Amino acid sequence: MNPPNDPPAPRPPSAADSPSPVQSAEERERELKLKHTLVDAFLENIPDFIYFKDLESRFIAVSKSKAARHGCSSSAELVGKSDADLFSPVYAKLARQEEEKIVKTGKPMLDMVGKVVWSDGQFTWIRSCKLPLRDENGRIIGTFGITEDITAAKEMDDDLERTRKDLMDASRLAGMAEVATGVLHNVGNVLNSLNVSASMIESGLKQSKSSSLPRIANLLKERSGDLGAFLTADPKGKRVPEFLAALATQLAAEQTQLSKEVESLQKDIDHIKEIVTMQQAYATMGGLLEPLSPVNLMEDSLRMNSGALIRHEIRVVREFESAPNVMAERGKVLQVLINLIRNAKYALDSCKKDDKVMILRIECTAKNTVRFVVQDNGVGIPPENMDHIFRHGFTTKINGHGFGLHSSVLAAKDMNGTLTAQSEGNGRGATFILELPIAPANTAAEKAVA
Repeated sequence: MNPPNDPPAPRPPSAADSPSPVQSAEERERELKLKHTLVDAFLENIPDFIYFKDLESRFIAVSKSKAARHGCSSSAELVGKSDADLFSPVYAKLARQEEEKIVKTGKPMLDMVGKVVWSDGQFTWIRSCKLPLRDENGRIIGTFGITEDITAAKEMDDDLERTRKDLMDASRLAGMAEVATGVLHNVGNVLNSLNVSASMIESGLKQSKSSSLPRIANLLKERSGDLGAFLTADPKGKRVPEFLAALATQLAAEQTQLSKEVESLQKDIDHIKEIVTMQQAYATMGGLLEPLSPVNLMEDSLRMNSGALIRHEIRVVREFESAPNVMAERGKVLQVLINLIRNAKYALDSCKKDDKVMILRIECTAKNTVRFVVQDNGVGIPPENMDHIFRHGFTTKINGHGFGLHSSVLAAKDMNGTLTAQSEGNGRGATFILELPIAPANTAAEKAVA
């Protein structure tokens, strides 16, 4: 090894150091012909539109496909012409400005997408690239470009976008249907209770002892001439005060019972009014992001499902942390939470456990978001289904449509939030987490939120 300060050892000569052989005129001519052949073959067969222009934006060569698109039988017919001869003045002026900029800066313009109206009145969508044309010395002598007709792809993209929007609308409508179904279920449960109270009132009125009062009144009216003797000496009359006392006690008990049933009936009617009013309020708030109380949102969603939870004997555990308001849409949050609570109810009802528990949790995160957690100890989610539960059309219910969770995840996304799921497998329960951004502390509307 050489010492550090010694000059480097001489490098053996290589082929790269040898001077390149001088190319003969014949070889140069052959190479030039080959280049012409390649260019001609390229311009003759490429389906995209290729063109070369001079510094005045006049065509000096074009592909056969471009000439044909302009109704020319040969490429030579376009040589010497410019875009002003082929397109509208506005389009030609724009193209000339772009090419002048390329000549001036030497920078290409790539991947430009736009609409072109051709001389025959048709229009197409194109993707184009324009670049500087240089001579062998690197001097810019014009421009060249390639234009691809992407009309079919653009129309397909438009169709896909329309389909996506239609699918989103259908999913949102399905989500609204979930809310409406929840409303109907709860109203139906309340109506059952209301019907029981009405039947109790009807039965109580039919069996009431108050029907004995007219007979006693007629009897006393008949003996009104000797009423004192009748009540003190007549054996039947002596029993009248005792009967009236017993009747008064019975009527008081009936009144108390009927009052309770009427009170229960009134509560049921108020509950129905509350559910309907709440649904109407949420239904008319679409599209409005506002600061909302997480606790109120969770309680409203729970109230809309309360009848079904009571009927299926599901124990609800609330674990609500103190949390700031979230920035969200009332209707969409309700749609998501009602769907999650209903799904949890189905999962618990299917597992046939004695202790059916649903945990509703509200908690803050370090990401300036609030989590709404719906957790159950029901049938759980198999591992193979975890990647599909939010997919449109996927469902494990016999009569399910697969819209609920899909529309819920779309609603969460629309509010800049997320919806995720966790489960350890069959029989291990499931947890769904809706995460929404915290509302700005200085939002004026926040003061009005209960």
